[in-house]
Amino acid sequence: MPEPLQGSIGGGFGVKAYPHLARAELDLKEGRYDAASAQVIQHLRQIPNEPRGTALLGTIALKTGALVQAEQFLRSALSLGATGVDVQRDLASAIYQQERLGEALHAFTFLESRSPDPQILALKAITLDKLGRNADALEVHEALVGKQPNQPQYWIAYGHSLRAAARTDEAIAAYRRAVAIDDERGEAWWGLANIKSKVLTDEDIGTMETALKRAIDLINVVPLHFALGRAWDDRKDHSKAFDHFSEGNRLRAETINYAADELTQEVDEFIDRFDPGAFKAAEDRPGEPTPVFLISMPRAGSTLLEQMLDRHPDIEAVGELPYVRALLRSALEIHTRRAPIKVPELIERLSPAETHAFGQDYLNRARLHRRGNSRYFVDKMPMNWSHVLFIRKILPTARFIEIRRSAMDCCFSNYIHYFSRAHAASFDQRDIGRCYVDYARLMDHIGGAAPGTLTQIRYEALVEDPETQLRSLCSDLGLPFEGGMLRFYESDRVVRTPSAEQVRRPLNRSGMDRWKPYAQWLGPMRDALGPLADS
Repeated sequence: MPEPLQGSIGGGFGVKAYPHLARAELDLKEGRYDAASAQVIQHLRQIPNEPRGTALLGTIALKTGALVQAEQFLRSALSLGATGVDVQRDLASAIYQQERLGEALHAFTFLESRSPDPQILALKAITLDKLGRNADALEVHEALVGKQPNQPQYWIAYGHSLRAAARTDEAIAAYRRAVAIDDERGEAWWGLANIKSKVLTDEDIGTMETALKRAIDLINVVPLHFALGRAWDDRKDHSKAFDHFSEGNRLRAETINYAADELTQEVDEFIDRFDPGAFKAAEDRPGEPTPVFLISMPRAGSTLLEQMLDRHPDIEAVGELPYVRALLRSALEIHTRRAPIKVPELIERLSPAETHAFGQDYLNRARLHRRGNSRYFVDKMPMNWSHVLFIRKILPTARFIEIRRSAMDCCFSNYIHYFSRAHAASFDQRDIGRCYVDYARLMDHIGGAAPGTLTQIRYEALVEDPETQLRSLCSDLGLPFEGGMLRFYESDRVVRTPSAEQVRRPLNRSGMDRWKPYAQWLGPMRDALGPLADS
């Protein structure tokens, strides 16, 4: 996936006459963000409201992830007279990274005719994909690979979009086009490996092993290991497969520095502060759709259940919406300007006006994904499990469904899956085990302290006896059972998750006990899970 657009500020405001800004741009280029900010602030003290300096503050904030602040500075720079495409581009990037996808799409469309940078077109396509507008996205992807046929990253993005649309053969062709251009491109090999059929050939294995010896950049090395692990797993050579999974995870974990204690402490605080009375859902509002959050660990069966729910006439599945996390991030940025604050404390501090504004913002963004007027819509972003108290605070009518997969199957499935960004705990056996324990602790506490507020389903029970589980779930939502839910595999909806092929086939037990051939190497995972390992 292309990186968010960032660049130096243009608009005719040269730096030669502004020595502080010249030094700031040098500091920015070399990653010295505090020093760069200090230079710009000194400049603006001498020349208040100077647009070049104001825009540069926005770029620095964007680089450091202060997205709300970046947007404020960049909009101010434009109002003060900055006219360069780079300012508009950085503003579009700040909006995109806040997951304000409707506004981002408008911004990229505006820039498309004003800049030759193909990355603008690439981000427009990905924004359309995120909005669920797959057909429109494919048109842009096709235009982009037509204009830039020798750029593998655009073929990879095209492949992802084709796969979501169930055009699997064309997706395979797009990934193969990428590796034909650059056989070290790990993400393209992982795209092939992640298709739920044995796509990789013996020749592919040889090519990947040769590429792995040459590759230097971890952005290629890590997914190459995961792809080779999947290829050897397909061939039942579990020892070779695990060697690659283990090495890919080790390398990725070293770059992330994930701190498992932080999640454990946050869950402890959530449990200590949990108010069962406040967690109960408010009455549905007449004429207004009710959000249903399908929460789980990743790789736990949520895509399957979502596909089943979407077959009910009163339920619409809208995919994995990124908005809860984005809104929480914005709230944290705003509230930490005075002093550091943790999420549990932030939730308690939110004013009624803030909670209403965040809730309405979520509903407005979610509306962009809806096709009809069903009573419920389902947001299945798995890691929303850690945000349930924030969700309840801003969306008092929201419903929650938790689907849980057996601990070893779930954690192992995470461990052998290449997550490019989203799930930092997955790259270490102990970390993923601890994450599962923390997840189970919070879900079990909510289910026990506030009965009826969380519908809990076991993945294995759903596979073995789907009708009983779905009837119970429908009853919890006040809906009649719909037989079409059992024919989920007949759906032609776009699925943008790693389970895209699986949910287009009838139920099977292929995902159960996947970890057992690797049991001899999974001691750290079992130790971290403790009693849950055998649950």
